[in-house]
Amino acid sequence: MFEIGNTLREARLKRDLDFREVEQATKIRGRYLRALEEEDFDALPAETYVRGFLRSYAEFLGLDGQLYVDEYNSRFVTGDDYLVLRPRRSPPKRTTRGLETNVILLALTAIAVLTALVIAAWKFSATSNKPTAAARTPPAAAPKAKRPAPRPKPNRANLLVTARHGDSWLEVHANPGAGKLGKLLYQGTLQKGQSQRFAAKKLWVNAATPANLLVKLNGERVTIGMHDPVVVLITANSITSAQPQ
Repeated sequence: MFEIGNTLREARLKRDLDFREVEQATKIRGRYLRALEEEDFDALPAETYVRGFLRSYAEFLGLDGQLYVDEYNSRFVTGDDYLVLRPRRSPPKRTTRGLETNVILLALTAIAVLTALVIAAWKFSATSNKPTAAARTPPAAAPKAKRPAPRPKPNRANLLVTARHGDSWLEVHANPGAGKLGKLLYQGTLQKGQSQRFAAKKLWVNAATPANLLVKLNGERVTIGMHDPVVVLITANSITSAQPQ
């Protein structure tokens, strides 16, 4: 048992505080502070204010506020009034485990669903990226290009004679043989710039100035002689010398 008022006053004076400073800090009017130090509790509005002011004032001074409230209750409150007015401390509420369990189950379910969706998407992507049977089958080798069949060798001599560089005497017979010159196709002077065309299985050709002539056999350029007169036998595939008969 201790004196409430005196201990409050001593604590305030040790801290060198006046009522005005305490009033500003605790928001408790100075006259109520003075009443607490004088234990004039009837000057306060009600017992509820007494306990509240007493607790706040004591704790501001660094004292145990609950100890002062208990001392006040034991000395100035008796009987049923004490039981009713004494503050009750309600036990802390326990967090229901059922709620925590439900939250955990919901979280695990969401994780499982998300994992299943990711796996399904990955499988679908892997399946769509696999090459199809058509894509895996290598393309068939392109058929080899067939070489064009060789052109059959012509069996006729197609001869084109042009006097390109000057005039030249020219005599041409078709199909000579058996001591005969064959049919006469051309005989005369082929003047510069003129051309004659002949066709037969075999041609007998007499040219006085072969160097002046441009000769083509079956479209290809050939030479039958140079500056001296020549007599040749011409077929589709050969040119041979022949003696005049």
